[in-house]
Amino acid sequence: MTATEAPIFTAWDQRDAQLWQTQPVRLAHRLHELPLFSRAGLAALIERYPSQHYNLVHMGPAGQRRFWREGEIGNLSGAEVLTAIEQGRIWINLRNVAKIDPAYRDLLKQIFVELQQRMPGFSTFNEGIGILISSPNAQVYYHADLPGQALWQIAGRKRLYLYPNTQPFLAPEHLEGIALFGHEMDVPYEPWYDEYAKVVELQPGQMMHWPLNAPHRIENLDCLNVSMTMEYWTDDIRRRHIVNVANGILREGFGIAPRSRATAGPAFLAKKVMQKALRNRDWSPKDKPKRGRPPVDFRLDPARLGQIVDLKPAGA
Repeated sequence: MTATEAPIFTAWDQRDAQLWQTQPVRLAHRLHELPLFSRAGLAALIERYPSQHYNLVHMGPAGQRRFWREGEIGNLSGAEVLTAIEQGRIWINLRNVAKIDPAYRDLLKQIFVELQQRMPGFSTFNEGIGILISSPNAQVYYHADLPGQALWQIAGRKRLYLYPNTQPFLAPEHLEGIALFGHEMDVPYEPWYDEYAKVVELQPGQMMHWPLNAPHRIENLDCLNVSMTMEYWTDDIRRRHIVNVANGILREGFGIAPRSRATAGPAFLAKKVMQKALRNRDWSPKDKPKRGRPPVDFRLDPARLGQIVDLKPAGA
């Protein structure tokens, strides 16, 4: 069966279209039935995936301090990588998969064709998908994203916590920091936020779309998880991004606390010109440098699948 033989979405109510931009929406899909997402299909994809387009991350257990290390798969086969993830505390993110593999590119195209058919006027650009394969009980820390976001569950179960995209859960300066410095994980989190979260347990064949910039975190249940992340941009999201960049420049570069987040009118046009001229400068404060990709400092252990081997720093 190919992705184009039947609709991707297996259930859709008109209210889903009305709620799409403003409320969390859970929909049914059939991606978990496709060979692209079978264990053999994913193993083959991992084996041919360019190393510069994946992140292999080792993280701490739930409830303990945050840490984040990046590594490499080494010479393991795709099947061995999946077993290592299943037995460890690791996740691999195959980024930009639609740009790497034409089969996933066709799938991405079909998804947005179906969305536009169900929501006339829903116009997007820079759509993208990634595949996230993660260990039992792994977690994704509290963070927010700039593009429109959805999460498709393929295998396993995970608990998704969605928070309001308003203060105190998310402040304008947090979005500015993400836009300028890539600090998605620096959005502050307090345990009491969970009292105000929408908590959803995702099963295979379910996807979740949430309002723009809504902070969220994820806890895997006790099983290997395979998910597909999806992002997209619209003209409104692009305008909001321009404002985030411009206001961040005003705040970080000139010490001015912005008062407007308007996405139209004279103030917006002035910010659009300013950020275009100044956005490529380094606006990083000395105590918060612009974040690049962490160094690769471990490799999956071929002798003990699920364990890691520390790598010596370059030049050591």
